[in-house]
Amino acid sequence: MTIRPATVDDAPTVAELVRALLTELGGMSADLETVARDVLAREDRVVGFLALEDGQAVGVILLSEGYAMFALGAFGQITELYVRPEQRSTGVAKRLLAQAVAHGRERGWRRIDVGAPPQPQWVRTVAFYKSNGFTEVGPRLKIVL
Repeated sequence: MTIRPATVDDAPTVAELVRALLTELGGMSADLETVARDVLAREDRVVGFLALEDGQAVGVILLSEGYAMFALGAFGQITELYVRPEQRSTGVAKRLLAQAVAHGRERGWRRIDVGAPPQPQWVRTVAFYKSNGFTEVGPRLKIVL
């Protein structure tokens, strides 16, 4: 398996993987290829990595960079992390996460945050992050603009 940066040319693949993630989380009906192209074009604030097995994409992680006083400056946020079901528990997500941490260190990030899906349905997701050094800091809220 190899991990490589995702580029704008990978937008169809990234969109397919994120669509699968969102379907598992409850669905979304948007043109994700256009969104993926836009997101991946923001190279100054967004980075993505693809996990490839025999040339086929089996996982993706997307991160965005933010700046906040609570984070003491620059920090990263995992916006999407998905591994195809047949590849789960094989180390793909762990390798994607390790690539994200390495990238964050290169960028001088002080931390990486991630929103966890609702519990108890997604207890394995939270356990995965905790087993990789994350700690819980509470729920997130949103307002749609």
